[in-house]
Amino acid sequence: MSYRRLQGSLSRMSSLVRVCLRRNASAAGMASGAVSGAVCGSDPVNGYQVLEQVVQLPVSTWRYHWDPPHVRHLGPMAQDWWKAFGVGENDRTICCTDANGVAIVAIQALHRELTELRGEVEALRAESPRQAHPRRAPAHMTSEKAADQA
Repeated sequence: MSYRRLQGSLSRMSSLVRVCLRRNASAAGMASGAVSGAVCGSDPVNGYQVLEQVVQLPVSTWRYHWDPPHVRHLGPMAQDWWKAFGVGENDRTICCTDANGVAIVAIQALHRELTELRGEVEALRAESPRQAHPRRAPAHMTSEKAADQA
């Protein structure tokens, strides 16, 4: 990396650090200041709609122009994020708070779906007690792990 590129990268990072320190950053990293007294306009979110947007969101690996060639990042492009969720400041950045919020809401929606499906499976098993219903391990578990679970 040339000295000029390094100097430009350091300058950009220095600017980012100054902005972050003014906006609730901590020594451990970005921190959200979203506490009940500091926010306004809190609206409920439909987790199933968010989950559907997550499923449709293009995700790729990439690197910034200033990153060394061996560095890779994984995630959506900010423009796609903005189009899918419309949260954050603009279509050029993805705020960590928003990424966390989308992930949490999607996980909650998946948990609700899983709980409902488990209830349906148990109800179906209860309807046909004469048939043997061996409990199977999830497909992602090896036979060893399944044996440990039994």
